[in-house]
Amino acid sequence: PAHPLTARVMVNRLWQSVFGVGLVRTSEDFGVMGERPSHPELLDWLAVEFVESGWDINHILKLIVTSSTYQQSGAATQRKLDVDRDNRYLARGARVRLDAEVLRDQALAVSGMLVRRMGGPTVKPYQPAGLWKVVAITGSNTRIFEKDSGEALYRRSLYTFWKRTAPPPTMAAFNAPTREQCTVRRERTNTPIQALVLLNSPQFVEAARRLAESAIRETDDVEKRAQWMFQRTLSRPATDDDIDDMLSIARELGSIFKQNPKSAGELIRTGDSPPTEGLDEIEVAAWTMVANTLMNRDDFISK
Repeated sequence: PAHPLTARVMVNRLWQSVFGVGLVRTSEDFGVMGERPSHPELLDWLAVEFVESGWDINHILKLIVTSSTYQQSGAATQRKLDVDRDNRYLARGARVRLDAEVLRDQALAVSGMLVRRMGGPTVKPYQPAGLWKVVAITGSNTRIFEKDSGEALYRRSLYTFWKRTAPPPTMAAFNAPTREQCTVRRERTNTPIQALVLLNSPQFVEAARRLAESAIRETDDVEKRAQWMFQRTLSRPATDDDIDDMLSIARELGSIFKQNPKSAGELIRTGDSPPTEGLDEIEVAAWTMVANTLMNRDDFISK
């Protein structure tokens, strides 16, 4: 408590986790080569609050996310963009693409598949077959990747087994570090590969299908179904335009799958969990693609 650096570094990293960038942008460097804090008095106040709260991380996070600063709209006027494009003065709400682990956990959570049990050994969820062979040492116990089964496939990303020389590709696509060195501040890129992961990875397609099945079981009214799915995925009510777009996708793809039922069957059998019995495969496939589309929206992968 008598030394200010520990508390200031920690609250800066918590601020970074919520806003995407710390009050000190160079969160890995508080020395003379680092960037000066944008709001030094706020940084000091949070550091003192952190110490006096008994180093309570949840208390600081709750303070930040319930602040009027965090709850601002993300909309920006042209004047605000001209004056402060990077939002260092915090005149608008934060807009940050979620980290790789959070994206996967979020998809599993909205689909109802996320296993929330805490603790236990690491797990090996979906990865391309043969991924480890090219970097494995002969005789190594990690030479061949063997996918887990059951609930291990749906545990939080925190528990994913990590081979540093061949990290999970779906994580790497979203800038997860290799863990070969300490990374305090991740890069955030925007590439076509990320969209391909969200559209085609078995984990995300399976999650979309389970969300579609839940929506179909929820109601036979397609408009209410679309509203329910939108609310669950994006945590806000759908507009009339949103509903129209979703129903248009469901009708168009339903027509396509009717002409090619084999494709519908293959789609809904992506992943290890079997399709729910008693549901129409064409309908499930069409709404799976609706859910998959929602999970590719910018407001799903960003906060």
